[in-house]
Amino acid sequence: MLTKTLQQLFKRDLEKLKVEIESYRDEKKLWHVEKSIPNSAGNLCLHLIGNLNHFIGAEFGKTGYVRDRPLEFSDKNVPREILIQKINETINVVDMSIGKLTESQLQQDYPVIVFADKMSNEFFLVHLAAHLSYHLGQINYHRRLLDTN
Repeated sequence: MLTKTLQQLFKRDLEKLKVEIESYRDEKKLWHVEKSIPNSAGNLCLHLIGNLNHFIGAEFGKTGYVRDRPLEFSDKNVPREILIQKINETINVVDMSIGKLTESQLQQDYPVIVFADKMSNEFFLVHLAAHLSYHLGQINYHRRLLDTN
């Protein structure tokens, strides 16, 4: 069933996100931006946490999470320990929320129009996994490029 695959992929990439955040030698560099790199790794991390808690946790898990998307990009200098704690909480929320879904629910329309047209829950969950992977790659590149001595 696709839900098991999605749970594994989200957990894998969220665990990789923790490793990336923990791998910064200089914690201040998590928030560093330079030239044409407009988003820091810290802000991308907050964005991923907000995105998954909103689109998966609130919609499928009924967690009551309320997203503040502008804060995801404007908040600065959140301690690394807090980021890791939020990632761990997100792992649990995503796993629990996706675990509740049945095969027939995956085929249903996502309850909110996010893009121009309706899409299935299945399509949107795969999109969210790709979105996580995309930003995870940006964070990895940010760390290797800007977390230098």
